[in-house]
Parts: sequence; C-alpha cells; structure tokens
Amino acid sequence: MRLRNLFLSTLAVLSFALASYAQTTAVEGNVIGEDGKPLAGAMVHLTRTDIKGNYKVKTDKKGHYFYGGLPIGEYNIAVEVNGKEVASLNKVRTHPGDPLELPPFDLQAQAKQHQAQQAAAQQAAATGQAIPKEVERGMSAEQKAAYEKAVKEREDAMKKNKALNDAFNTGLQALEAKNYDAAITSLKSASEMDPKQLAVWTHLADAYILSAASKTGADQQTAYQNGLDAYGKALELSPADAGIHNNYGLALVKAKKLPEAQAELNKAAELDPTNAAKYYFNLGAVLVNTGQNDAAGEAFKKAIAANPNYADAQYQYGVYLVAKAQITSDGKVNPVPGTREAFEKYLELQPNGPYAESAKGMLASMSSAVDTKYKNPNETKKSKKK
Repeated sequence: MRLRNLFLSTLAVLSFALASYAQTTAVEGNVIGEDGKPLAGAMVHLTRTDIKGNYKVKTDKKGHYFYGGLPIGEYNIAVEVNGKEVASLNKVRTHPGDPLELPPFDLQAQAKQHQAQQAAAQQAAATGQAIPKEVERGMSAEQKAAYEKAVKEREDAMKKNKALNDAFNTGLQALEAKNYDAAITSLKSASEMDPKQLAVWTHLADAYILSAASKTGADQQTAYQNGLDAYGKALELSPADAGIHNNYGLALVKAKKLPEAQAELNKAAELDPTNAAKYYFNLGAVLVNTGQNDAAGEAFKKAIAANPNYADAQYQYGVYLVAKAQITSDGKVNPVPGTREAFEKYLELQPNGPYAESAKGMLASMSSAVDTKYKNPNETKKSKKK
C-alpha cells in the first residue's frame, strides 16, 4: 500500500513537472544602437502584465538577447541604456514551442524619426502651419509641448509687432503676384525687424531666386547669391529641416554650384526618409544635367528603393540603363537586366503619363534589330528598270 501511494505521488509530481515545463517559452531579439551597430550591454526588461512577474537580460557583444524558461503570458518589453528607457514594445504574447523572435529595437531609426518629427514640428510652428496628422501621432508629450510653446511665442511676437506682420503679408502678396522686387523689399524689411522668423527667410530666398531668372550677368549672380544667403539664414534657425535643404539644393543648381547642390539633396534624404524618393530623384536630375550618368543612375535607383511607385524615377532609371545596352553582331538590342522592368513599371503606374509613348518606344526597340550595315550616303540610287 505504501509503495502504491509512493508510486502515485511520484506520478503526480512528474505530471506537474511536465505541465510546468510545457508552460514556459523563450524570447529573443536584437538591439541596434544609435550608431547603427549592435548594442552590447543594453538591459532588456520583460514585465509580465497579466500577472506579476519581472525578468531581465543583457544583450551580448552582437547586440543579441535571449531569455529562456519564461512563463507563457503577456509582456511589456523595454530596453534600458545607462539607466534610461530608450525603446519599448507592449502587449507581447508569448507562446509554447520555438523561441519568439521579436522585431529589432533599432535606436538609430528611432532617433532619425524623432529628429524628423521634431524638425516638422519646428517648421510648422515657425510658419504657423498645423502639424501633419501622421507627425502629430508620433510626437512625444515633450515634442507636443515644445510645438505648442513655439506656436504661442510666434503668435505673441507677431501680435506685438504689427509692422513685421504687415511687411511679411505684403511680401507674400507680392511674391504670389510674381512682383519679385516688391516682395524682396517687404520681406527684407521684415527680416530686419525680426531676424529669427524662419518663414521670412525662406520666402525671401524664394523671391531672390525667382527674380534671378529675369536678370543677366552680374545682376543675376547677385540675386542668386542673395537667395542662397537667405537659405543659409533659414538653415541656421532650422538645421534639420529637410524641405529647406531640398529647396536650397535646387537653388544651388540654378546658381551652377553643383557639388554643393548634391550635398544638400543628400542631406534632405537623410533627414526625411519618408520623402527620400523625391530628394534622390532631384539629386539624379542634377547629376544628369552635369553629365554624371552613373552617379545619376545610382540616385534614381535609391529613389526607387525608397518608393517603388515613383513613376518618374522608374522612367529615368530605365533611360539610364538603355545607355548600358549592347548591340549584338546581328543587330539585336541586348538590354542590361532591369531595363525592361523599369519601363514596364512606369507604364503600369502611368499608362497615359508624359513619358508613356517614349517608354513604349524604348520597349519596342528592345524587341527589334538595329541595322548595323554601312551605307554610303553619297551613293546615287540606281533607277529601277522598267
């Protein structure tokens, strides 16, 4: 009887142990630092939310973390660096079986997004525009507070200085009417009243650059330089504004300062990954105009990588690849890989677009032969016998 009870007790304990073992799992993932490299020594906290439970583990030299024997449940997972929480992932539900692999905590991408949101908020506050909904949703409470403070300060400054407000509005009206000289006069006056108004400098820059188109010689160069100087003032106030870097880059193109233009357009793409396709496309156009075709092709390729549905980038990339095609001995066009796909993608996106006929012609040429035989243009044609 005792042996029987002992046997049953052993079975119960074993069953309990197996049941307990079946209720554990593991989670793993990676942490990428702000420098884009694996972050070693970061503390990963796993806080259970359905019942009380706290666990933690550090990342190894490859930025990887693994926690085994974790009870199945729902967890909030946070990354701590130097005693400060820098990233988190909430409501993670674990499951039995293979370890749950979590998406990486990318602190570099997070920092860039934070910087872009901050720049957008600063730009909106400085120009009196509303924050885009997608930006507002991603803003922290601190960013929103900073935006609201900047808006209030701007409103107070404009109210206190009616002359500044009048000069600014007069300049905008003249700019819209394409009366650039009058716009320059009013906006320049506004910039002297308050040199910290970002909107004044950006519109003054536009007025100078647009006015240069109707000038020649030294007058034109002076107008361009004044516009570039105004963009410089704007960037002093908002150095992380991708839109200003883009416009500054395009202005540098008009002023024929091409290396500086490339740098500004690259900077715009780095600061604002969401609109990177547009900035890389602009860079490609600049490079084409300077005869740097291979660099232009890379820029168009980057634009497509950022946004595969950017139709114009697809077309321009196809044009770049056409130049790489080879003509075989029998006269057939042998395009490099990706050429046909670029033109087909453009036609898919814009079947009636401005380059549609050209794209169709390019595709047709890839299916036909090129006459490579030499013909003497001076040879007289023999008359046909009747």
